[in-house]
Amino acid sequence: MAAFGTVFMPEMAISWFDGSNWSKAEMVASDSIQLHPGAHVLHYSSTCFEGLKAFRHEDGSIKVFRIDRNIARLAQSSRLLALPEIDEEATTNMILDVVRKYADEVPAPPGSMYIRPTHFGTEPAIGKAAAPSHTSCQYVLLSPVGDYFAGGDASLRLLLDDQGMRCAPHNGMIKSGGNYASALRPIMAARESVQADQVLFCPDGDVQETGAANFLLIDGDEVITKALDESFLHGVTRDSILTIARDLGMKVSERQLTVDELLERAAKPGCEAALSGTAAVLAPVGTLIYKGEEYKVGSGKPGETTVRLRQALNDIQWGNAEDKHGWLTSV
Repeated sequence: MAAFGTVFMPEMAISWFDGSNWSKAEMVASDSIQLHPGAHVLHYSSTCFEGLKAFRHEDGSIKVFRIDRNIARLAQSSRLLALPEIDEEATTNMILDVVRKYADEVPAPPGSMYIRPTHFGTEPAIGKAAAPSHTSCQYVLLSPVGDYFAGGDASLRLLLDDQGMRCAPHNGMIKSGGNYASALRPIMAARESVQADQVLFCPDGDVQETGAANFLLIDGDEVITKALDESFLHGVTRDSILTIARDLGMKVSERQLTVDELLERAAKPGCEAALSGTAAVLAPVGTLIYKGEEYKVGSGKPGETTVRLRQALNDIQWGNAEDKHGWLTSV
């Protein structure tokens, strides 16, 4: 199986904003994009994207999961980066049209079709370091993906970093490539020094998120995670898992979580921790590393509640459970 996100459908949907209007979306070869070397995005990182999935149900129908939330977040990211306003309805149709075109290529469970809408500034103006791009481009790539846990449901190792930040605090809620790039060096250093899978950024002791996922602590029947603010990404999977936890009668606490409290709770028998995101849905965390010491989370192995919450979400996505929140959109 190829690495996640490295196989693409031969065509993508694309649309251009000329400063006044968006062009009609069209299908073009996925490797056909052409940019001026002075394009705003290449110099000033005016870019944002989304990640969502389409699923094949047993009756052969194709459903896209929570497209409305992803489109709303793409529009929000675009505004916060001072990119041209997107047409949310047109962007939704771009996604549905390209998924419809490649409906036969959507894998059966446990696979899915990963969808990557992207928006970036195209104006050729290298003098606009302090000004936005007036022109832009949107495209939608498709990538069929398999079972994220095909290699085993291993527990992750996280290095707690209470000095650094994933990104600039006022940009945390933007899904922009620059935020991921700024976390790369700490993540690489953590892998090299303590064989950590990810870094959990905890500036001044405030537990936030890792370089690519939201963090959840599960203590008995309570799920604890940082309350939404502009410093970190408002994950759609995070929201979905918290909604399901409430449906199951669990207590959801969105509040500040300190490193001290995290380590204290993590040591308790039965405690669990997990990372939420589109790719893995919910990945178990077994070890926390802080100031040279390793702390096992509960048993150190994937927890029952983590697996149950992930399965509950997968069941909705794959059509094996009722979609009572209206999260699925037919293609």
